[in-house]
Amino acid sequence: MLEAILTYRFMQNAALAALLGSEVCGIMGVIIIEKKLVMMSGGIAHTSYGGVGLGYLLGIEPIFGAFLFSVLAALGIGVLKRRDVARSDVLISLFWALGMACGILFIAMMEGYPPDISAYLFGSILSVTRADLLFILCLTVAVAAVFIALYADWQVFLFDEDFARTRGVNTKRLDTLLMVLIAVTVVVLIRVVGIILVLALLTAPAATAALFTTRLKTRVWLAIGVSALYSFGGLWLSYRLDIASGAAIVMLAVACYLLSLLLVRLRGGKPAKAA
Repeated sequence: MLEAILTYRFMQNAALAALLGSEVCGIMGVIIIEKKLVMMSGGIAHTSYGGVGLGYLLGIEPIFGAFLFSVLAALGIGVLKRRDVARSDVLISLFWALGMACGILFIAMMEGYPPDISAYLFGSILSVTRADLLFILCLTVAVAAVFIALYADWQVFLFDEDFARTRGVNTKRLDTLLMVLIAVTVVVLIRVVGIILVLALLTAPAATAALFTTRLKTRVWLAIGVSALYSFGGLWLSYRLDIASGAAIVMLAVACYLLSLLLVRLRGGKPAKAA
């Protein structure tokens, strides 16, 4: 596969997309798991389908529509949850269904033959363009910059929100920012594994890292490395076996996590808990 990466532009784009996606997976995956926001992330991811449909309907790049819908869904769920309008699981399920319904409706409203949306549903890392890479790079840099700039606040926020408030941390701002960062992460990963499979790649690397370390910084770096390993391993399987890249990446990620969990259990240990 190394020869293919050095030879073909589409493989170079795929490799760069895998690296960038691994960075946001490592950073946001750890936070999402610690804050128990896995299903929230899934709801935001599926809501983005409405943006994909809107993009096709308006004749703009669908990923921009997905970005808009993801951010609006994240902010909407966050605001309604903080105001205790309804249970969070109810809000997530409703936004989840609404986004999918909007996507179906927008695509049905198009004239002519409907577009092939499989790349957005199941991922197509081999079809990533230079324009896609530039957009993904900007979002990845933004996520990393916010995480680094507020690292001390994130540490306290993940440990205990009440304690964070007593330390003067603006937890409402962090919570809103976290929702937006989840939406941004979802958009980055859509081109890698797709809307349907994004949840597995977002959680498997961080969950694997959590088996071996409790330190936040170490866990993030380990999750980034593990995510890169899963992405490149799945890309290699996809290239060698001529199978869907998104499915290959997710299957490898889940299999490796389960194997890691089994090895930890067999050694008589327990998965690490956050310190």
